[in-house]
Amino acid sequence: MNKNVLIRLGGISKSYDGEVVLDNIDLTIHDKEFITLLGPSGCGKTTTLRIIGGFETPDAGDVYFEDKRINDLPPYKRQVNTVFQRYALFPHLNVFDNVAFGLRVNKTPDAEIREKVKEMLELVNLKGFERRKVNTLSGGQQQRVAIARALVNRPKVLLLDEPLAALDYKLRKDMQVELKNIQHKTGITFIFVTHDQEEALSMSDTVVVMSKGKIQQIGTPTDIYNEPVNAFVADFIGESNILDGVMPEDVKVKFAGQTFVCVDGGFDKNEPVDVVIRPEDVDVVKPEAGMLVGLVTGVTFKGDYYEIIVDVKGFKWMLETSDFVGEGETIGLSIDPDAIHVMKKSEYSGLFGDYSSFSDELDKLSDATEEVEAE
Repeated sequence: MNKNVLIRLGGISKSYDGEVVLDNIDLTIHDKEFITLLGPSGCGKTTTLRIIGGFETPDAGDVYFEDKRINDLPPYKRQVNTVFQRYALFPHLNVFDNVAFGLRVNKTPDAEIREKVKEMLELVNLKGFERRKVNTLSGGQQQRVAIARALVNRPKVLLLDEPLAALDYKLRKDMQVELKNIQHKTGITFIFVTHDQEEALSMSDTVVVMSKGKIQQIGTPTDIYNEPVNAFVADFIGESNILDGVMPEDVKVKFAGQTFVCVDGGFDKNEPVDVVIRPEDVDVVKPEAGMLVGLVTGVTFKGDYYEIIVDVKGFKWMLETSDFVGEGETIGLSIDPDAIHVMKKSEYSGLFGDYSSFSDELDKLSDATEEVEAE
C-alpha cells in the first residue's frame, strides 16, 4: 500500500452544547488506504468524518490535506466527496443524469460526460441502467448510483457514512466486497464509518476504534482482533471472555484461581491485568484433562458450531465448539499459551467480562428490578 500521508488530523476537539464529542484526537490517513472509523453510537466517528469533509469546523486542532491546512476550506473546494446513509439521489433524474450531475455543474463537455458516466456505471455494475428512474431501483442499486456519482469527479477521498446500514444482510455482504473492489480499482482513499465490527474487519486496511470521543486503537484488522489494547476494544471487536488477572512474572499469568503460561511480558511483578481469551481459542476436553472445570449452563446451535456458556467458579465463559455438549454437563477447558492475551488495566476494566448476559442493558434492567424489590 502507498504510504504517502494524505490527511492528518492534529489535536482535533469538538463539543456540542458543552458536551465533548471529540477529545484531542490525532489521526493520519494515507493515500490509497481503506480506513474505517469504528465505534458505538456517540463515539465521535461521524463528527470526525464531517470535519474531514468540511461540514463541521473543529473547536481546536488542525486538518491537513497533503500538508496544507484546510480548516477554513469549504466542502466544495476540498478534493473529497461523500456517500451518506440516505443516498440523496435526485428522484426526478434518471440514473445517467444523477451520475452526470456534478460533471454538468463543472461544465464538463458532453462527450467527456458520456465517457465518464459510462465508465462509472460499468465500475459499479450498472451498465445498461442509464435511462432507469432511480425510484424504480432497489436499495443496493440506488447505493451504487450514489457511489458512481460521488466517484465520477475522481475525488482524492471518498467519505462513506454508514452507507450499508439500510441494506439487508446478504446485500450488505455483497456491497462490502463490491466497495473493496471499487476502492482497489480506483486507488481512491476510502474513509468509512460504521458501528459494525464484521464490516470493519472484512473491508479495511486500517481500523480506528473510537469510544467517548477518543481513539482507543489504530491497527490492521488482524492486530485489532488479536491484540486489543484494552477491555473496550476486546469487547467491542468480536466476542471476548475478559477476566481479572495478575502477572506474577513474565509469561505467567494467574486468573480463575490458576496460574497459566502465556506469551506476554513487560509487566510489573504481581501487576493486576485484564486477561482476554476468545471463545474460539478454548478447547473443550474431559474434566480430568482440563486446566479449568466448569458447568455448561447454555447451548446455542450456530450452524457450523455450538456456542456454549460455561460457569467456572461463578464466571460465565462463552466457548465455541464443533462438538455438541449438553446443558448441565461438566466439562474441562484447555487453553494454549498463545490464546491468552494480557492487557494493562484501563478505565474500561471491570465494565466488560462474563456472559451472564449479552448486553449491559439487561444487567441494568435486572439491577433496577432488584432496587424496586428492595423498596
